Amino acid sequence: MIEVRIQPHDFDVAAEIDRLRAGRTDIGALVTFTGLVRDMAGGQPIAAMTLEHYPAMALRQLETIAREAEGRWPLLGGTIIHRHGRLAPGDQIVLVAIASAHRHAAFEAAMFLMDWLKTKAPFWKKEEGGDGARWVAARAEDDAAAGRWLRET
Repeated sequence: MIEVRIQPHDFDVAAEIDRLRAGRTDIGALVTFTGLVRDMAGGQPIAAMTLEHYPAMALRQLETIAREAEGRWPLLGGTIIHRHGRLAPGDQIVLVAIASAHRHAAFEAAMFLMDWLKTKAPFWKKEEGGDGARWVAARAEDDAAAGRWLRET
């Protein structure tokens, strides 16, 4: 099962991997992605980024995305951590760690989760720079990446 956490404080990637692997010998692949705050956006310097969310809605949506991944691939566990609050360049924003018996499922599930987190998770980002603060708009390339995972019903 993929554990989902939304928190203001930082996380330790190595500790999260150790926790996911503890006592397990059936895991053949563990794929991680860590998203970081960049110091530039659109060619402009960034001093900080604030991530806002509605706690219950955000948790529910991340859990829905996690269950979708579990239904698509043979996963042995995982962790999604998404931070909120004010973050500085270099700070960690998100962790996706996925365990499976085989690498293909782990890579695919991690890519799926990140594509859907970028487009479906209800977080709003405000960047602060020398020219003031601005809300970050959705990007067409993120929607296109997530679109490849759509299933026909």
